[in-house]
Amino acid sequence: MAFWVVLIVGGLAAGVWLDLWLFPQLFANPLWHLVSLGLGVALLQLVRRAAATAGRTLARYGREGDLPRFETNKLVREGPYACMRHPMHLALFFFPLAFGLIVGSVSFALFIWPLEVLLMLFLIKRVEEPEALAKFGDAYRRYMEEVPAFNLSRDCLRRLLSDPPVS
Repeated sequence: MAFWVVLIVGGLAAGVWLDLWLFPQLFANPLWHLVSLGLGVALLQLVRRAAATAGRTLARYGREGDLPRFETNKLVREGPYACMRHPMHLALFFFPLAFGLIVGSVSFALFIWPLEVLLMLFLIKRVEEPEALAKFGDAYRRYMEEVPAFNLSRDCLRRLLSDPPVS
């Protein structure tokens, strides 16, 4: 949770500061803020829908037995996980950007958000994937060979944005 607070609040503060310095006329333009607000709210809804689909798919297919919430003990290859290994992360890449657009920060969208995505990619590569390899072993290694980390094909995005399975 603290990670998201730092990314969003810290990033937005830096973005607004840069906007006041780099884009003062645009940042002061009410029309820009209306357009940006609409885009941000729409993007936030897409992120919410994609995260719900990925989360419910994990809850439905990734648990066997009595486990604490948010934990899995089965490798999931259904739904969006059939075509990409990290659909939840793909959705969450856009979470900070949605807030940046809601605030109307051009600097956040152009400079800070791409750096935040790179940080998230680094954490996936250095933390998430090694944990999955330790947990699922050769099954995850085969999964890595067969399924890309991210997939922006129309079919895969449709799976990610579909109604999540009922748990």
